[in-house]
Amino acid sequence: MRVSRIRALRGPNLWSQRTSMEAIVSCGETELAIDELPAFAARLRARFPEISLTQPIGRYRAVVHAFERAALALQVQAGCPVTFSRLVKTLEPGTYQVIVEYSEELVGRLALELSETLCRSALDDGPFDLADALGRLRELNEDIRLGPSTSAIVEAAIARGIPFRRLTNGSLVQFGWGSRQCRIQAAETSLTSVIAESVAQDKELTRMLLRTAGIPVPCGRPVANAEDAWAATLEIGGPVVVKPRDGNQGKGVGVNLTSREQVESAYAVAAKISGAVIVERYIPGHDHRILVVGNKLVAAARRDPPQVTGDGVHSISQLVAQINSDPRRGEGHATLLTKISLDEIVLAHLATQGLTKESIPAKNMRVYLRNNANLSTGGTATDVTDDVHPELAARVVTAAQMTGLDICGVDVVCDSVLHPLEDQGGGVIEINATPGLRMHLQPSFGKGRAVGEAIIANMFKDGEDARIPVIAVTGTNGKTTTVRLIASILGCSGLRVGMTNTDGVYVNDQRIDSGDCSGPKSAKNVLFHPDVDAAVLETARGGILREGLGFDRCHVAVVTNIGMGDHLGLSHINTVEDLAAVKRVVVQNVMPDTGIAVLNAADPLVAGMASHCPGSVTFFARDADHPVIAKHRSQRKRVVYLDGDSIVASEGGVEHRISLIGIPVTQNGTVAFQIENAMAATGAGWALGLDWEIIRAGLASFVNDFQTAPGRFNLFKHRGATLIADYGHNADAIRELVRAIDNMPAKWRSVAISGTGDRRDEDIRRQTEILGDAFDKVVIYEGPDQRGRPDGEVLDLLRQGLENAKRTREVKEIYGELVAIDAAFAGLKAGELCLILINQVEESLRYITNRVTAG
Repeated sequence: MRVSRIRALRGPNLWSQRTSMEAIVSCGETELAIDELPAFAARLRARFPEISLTQPIGRYRAVVHAFERAALALQVQAGCPVTFSRLVKTLEPGTYQVIVEYSEELVGRLALELSETLCRSALDDGPFDLADALGRLRELNEDIRLGPSTSAIVEAAIARGIPFRRLTNGSLVQFGWGSRQCRIQAAETSLTSVIAESVAQDKELTRMLLRTAGIPVPCGRPVANAEDAWAATLEIGGPVVVKPRDGNQGKGVGVNLTSREQVESAYAVAAKISGAVIVERYIPGHDHRILVVGNKLVAAARRDPPQVTGDGVHSISQLVAQINSDPRRGEGHATLLTKISLDEIVLAHLATQGLTKESIPAKNMRVYLRNNANLSTGGTATDVTDDVHPELAARVVTAAQMTGLDICGVDVVCDSVLHPLEDQGGGVIEINATPGLRMHLQPSFGKGRAVGEAIIANMFKDGEDARIPVIAVTGTNGKTTTVRLIASILGCSGLRVGMTNTDGVYVNDQRIDSGDCSGPKSAKNVLFHPDVDAAVLETARGGILREGLGFDRCHVAVVTNIGMGDHLGLSHINTVEDLAAVKRVVVQNVMPDTGIAVLNAADPLVAGMASHCPGSVTFFARDADHPVIAKHRSQRKRVVYLDGDSIVASEGGVEHRISLIGIPVTQNGTVAFQIENAMAATGAGWALGLDWEIIRAGLASFVNDFQTAPGRFNLFKHRGATLIADYGHNADAIRELVRAIDNMPAKWRSVAISGTGDRRDEDIRRQTEILGDAFDKVVIYEGPDQRGRPDGEVLDLLRQGLENAKRTREVKEIYGELVAIDAAFAGLKAGELCLILINQVEESLRYITNRVTAG
């Protein structure tokens, strides 16, 4: 068994809407049938009892099937929430595509690696350490997955239909797209003020502000050294708290201190955390954390210090070890509870009770290990949200508002939250920015609270999904022009438009990246950009196969055509039906109910995608009487068709007409494929609910020249001759170009063409077969990059396509694209027409423009 390629499909893809790993796996003949390896299944189950071998492949269950099932089951056993896997046989004998869902990409990759090791060990009867494998997966998953606070907010966003994207391996997450985006980092949001955080970190400033608002706070002051700390204790006249002025998570806090030795020792610990230390009155009572989001109290928990209960047998350190064995406890903040550490603070606190870690407490004796009750030091939490007195709640909300924090953890000490603070001598002892949420999500005792939902509700208004309009355009030909037409329409509506296509990435007509940018990475770049109000994304097959879509859902999906296809034979896409399945991914992922797919009714494979659309469908075709158009129209649904010299958009008997004269790209209706592109763009604008005058203006303002649409039927005039430069590079595109040129009178026609090496032989030959029947002279040329083919092979295939040409009488072979352009210009006379099919679009267009300008 050999694994030759692994891809991470990070968005909706050919196989699933779920993030998945795709591996290409090849097996030898004996590995294709477990029945021929009688010991394999038994060995496999002995090494991994939880594996489930289900549906056979053909007559047999193959080793590759075991590889697929193991990769999924290993993740499940490691605690990953994955359920989907699939095995697909390719046309290559013994070769399969294995697709396995992942929740964390690195965990998914490791699972495939371990699955391969497992299968090899079963084949060779070698060792496999299942415990080590699962341990590695669990450790990696714990290390990279979102923590409980961030995860709760993300899950709340998902429930609201708000898209999210994790920006780092940490807790920085973006919600929404473009100009509607917001970001969080744990419980800190885009709404969180840096000034408010600074205020909350300064405990002395916080106490002053709260006192100003009449909120009970303990008296105290900053101290300069250990001696001053003791002096402050004497001033206060009772038990005190010593803490860093700008600490967090209870670090360096000494509580209920009375003796000089305790105070000076606590000062030394606090001074290690911060250069400024505060001494304040100790308020007896229970420690409570109250969470305020916006102007609402959303959760409250009583926190108890870490403690052990004696059994008369085990030492304190042994009792702590028993508590730490609870699977809910872990290191840091990734788990619901934190392990108890027997650090110097714990040891010092035990000493005040006359105990050491080796002491054996009597049965039922409760031993507190710390004075503070922070979960980060091993404490527990009991939910008391429903018990909070309205007056206490109002005090807490006011305290949060005094700091300006949108998410605020207020620490309150009092006997009970059932009564106002003033009635029981309680007070607010601290304000916390970026508070931990886990004590409220799954407290040790009591019910969890929907704090993630509260945070999302504070960030986004009711009904907001933080999405900008996303229009995804795919197909074999016409994608780039259609994308640019739609962008023009949206621009006329006043929106700031982000656009991706095979020329680059554009934001507000400014190119921010160049090259072929029709893949998911470019789409994500546009959706990340804060100045984008709407996104129009060319979505090519390669990106879908390589990584999936760059978005979870689109508002409009446009499919221009499939035709005879393109790039067949690559990446196991061998037929036009295979290609249609890839392109269909865009249609399958329109917004449910509200999304619209704009489909070419005249292309059967495109029209067939309608049944896969979770939203509604608009069909377009030049033929008003096409059966698909006629049926859809009879059902009073949306159709776009051609009637004389106008595009007509019809729904429910209401029609809107757009004259072709007002759409420059169609050359007054003489270029049929541009009419179809304009129809598709019209359908997209209609789907977005744009005013019809805006749609007309957008179509009218788009000029198809080499600057606005490079390589898309760019016309030039040279000495009375007509030149057309186009990037057409498949049989369907060339056929449409010939049809357009047939409407343009010319005494003599010539064409320059170079095939692309990553097409099938028959696809390359077919291009010149079409051109040979339409042009008098053909210049075939070869560029420097033949995409894996040896020099001269593409030229030979192009020459073969001309062997039975009906019209061509002159054939010339050239090496070099610019040299071929020179050859096309040579001898060109008034009244003649020349088509130049270019590969190096920008370079060749500049060269042609310079030649035309030179006269």
